[in-house]
Amino acid sequence: MRRYAASLYLINPRAGVQKGKPLPQLIEERCKAAQYPFEIVHTVADGNYQFLIEKIEQQQITDVIICGGDGTISAVAAAIRHLHVNMGIVPRGSGNGLAFAAGISKEPHKALDVIFKGATSVVDAFLINGQFSCMLSGIGFDAKVAHDFDRERKRGFWKYVKLVIKNLFSIRTWQFTIESAEKKFTADAYFVSIANSNQFGNHFTIAPRASLNDGLLDIVVVEKSNLLLLPFRVLWHIRFGTFTKPEAKSYGITYFQTAAVVIQNHEGAPLHIDGDGKATDKMLKVEILKNAYRLL
Repeated sequence: MRRYAASLYLINPRAGVQKGKPLPQLIEERCKAAQYPFEIVHTVADGNYQFLIEKIEQQQITDVIICGGDGTISAVAAAIRHLHVNMGIVPRGSGNGLAFAAGISKEPHKALDVIFKGATSVVDAFLINGQFSCMLSGIGFDAKVAHDFDRERKRGFWKYVKLVIKNLFSIRTWQFTIESAEKKFTADAYFVSIANSNQFGNHFTIAPRASLNDGLLDIVVVEKSNLLLLPFRVLWHIRFGTFTKPEAKSYGITYFQTAAVVIQNHEGAPLHIDGDGKATDKMLKVEILKNAYRLL
């Protein structure tokens, strides 16, 4: 246990509801018991965390703990990844894909145990047209859901599920040309996922071979298929990560790994970065960012 860690806890008050003792109270009790200097602040609505740089340097903060979801983690990591500081997660989002991929429990006591233990690993990230992504971004169907989710006043897992079901009734494909050092092809696809993590969140597997620090992007293209198969066979294989098996190859899923990829987004399909809807573009250049930050 790190005796002299100075921790800054960023709590997203808009993140998913947490049962039990209020999180600020739990953090205060645990940090005081461990004799850790700590401070609790709220996250910011505009996602700009440049103000943390001066705060970390002046106060000699060693750990920044994000109590929120993947979008908040991504925004904070983008701002402070160049500093000599550790990042930790207390999952409070709707999906918590990065936390679950890293083996961090959604139960706050267990998540804090990981933070207090103090073991760190370097984690990759990637850039999309220069924009930072810490775990999973996508173009198409899941991005449309993400944009809808951003507009909701109430958030949470079940709200996200309802939006997924709603959008399935109007699902469409977009045309993409995808080019990497390994391959080039054009596809009419429901969505293209770019992953460093192995999942969307909530243990919903999207890239079963993905590793947080292997120096590779995992690209998943779900192409046009029989709509009757999509909610059942196709999504079933994605949910459990079995679409890489030979018997699942006919379901229109292309999966490969690469260090960089260029995606021509011919029809302007919507884009999300780590679950937050972003402005899209007709050409998306994606490249791995090795050893981007240190994760507790």
